[in-house]
Amino acid sequence: MSIIEVNNISKSFRIVKKESGLKNSIKSFFKREYKTIEAVKNISFSIDEGEIVGYIGPNGAGKSTTIKILSGILTPNDGKCSINGYTPWLDRKNYVKQIGVVFGQRSQLWWDIPAIDTFSLLKDIYSIGDEDYERVLNELTDKLNLSDILTTPVRQLSLGQRMRLEIAASLLHEPKILFLDEPTIGLDAVSKQLVRDFIKNINKEKKVTIILTTHDMSDIEALAKRIILIGKGSVLYDGSLLKLKNKYASKVNITVTTKDKIRFKKKGLLETTRIKDGYQFVIDSKELNISSFLNYLTQKISIEDVTIENENTDELIVKLYEEYNI
Repeated sequence: MSIIEVNNISKSFRIVKKESGLKNSIKSFFKREYKTIEAVKNISFSIDEGEIVGYIGPNGAGKSTTIKILSGILTPNDGKCSINGYTPWLDRKNYVKQIGVVFGQRSQLWWDIPAIDTFSLLKDIYSIGDEDYERVLNELTDKLNLSDILTTPVRQLSLGQRMRLEIAASLLHEPKILFLDEPTIGLDAVSKQLVRDFIKNINKEKKVTIILTTHDMSDIEALAKRIILIGKGSVLYDGSLLKLKNKYASKVNITVTTKDKIRFKKKGLLETTRIKDGYQFVIDSKELNISSFLNYLTQKISIEDVTIENENTDELIVKLYEEYNI
């Protein structure tokens, strides 16, 4: 059952067109010229309850604009959107009780006071009952390991600590939908893993629907089975990450340790490089099966060790960008 329905959403911005230089600045002061930037164009997609969807694309593609529309911050020029029965920009007061939003580069925590004071304010804003507030706060404190940092002024905390508190703040009112915009930006490996594990748990245990925007493809691989790729304001790909890998991840790097020498050509073998302890091969797995290639090698040379590496997801996304010329 779809909890998010987006139909032909478009959003454009009118900005002042100005060239550099004093003369042009004076000219612009008396006679301004404008140009229209189309941030998103006829975007449509639906997301089922309990899904985690990676919403990805290069800088300027329209990701943050989409999230701001879905969270009710911006009003689109055209199109319709229904999220859990609400139109985000028409009924914001009731709608925001259904969602949580985390912007990795913007904070909802007050800088000079402890996070627990901000949480107390959010309790009143969202009209959370005392029992529910204590229950949710204890649960978040336990799962995000917040007990030692709740009473410390936010400005004294590390980035990883602040991000855990940001996520907790967005979930105090138990929203059904969570928008995460670059939630792990700048975090160390330990903090990233803690955040990822927590996101997986709330999705599994509470069926929270999550839209994740990020440039870190390891986040996408760890959390999302489905991705929506946006470029130049339009949806370019909407499907499973596995399907994407099957389509584009055909190159496989195989490193063989051997003292023997070999020279041969084979269909599907793209590159052969002699290295210090053996050979490095690049094959097209669509034309040449990995196991068949290794069987072929064992008949030709004595193999001491083998390493197989597939293309990573970052490389696949680059291929997609190139295919769509973005």
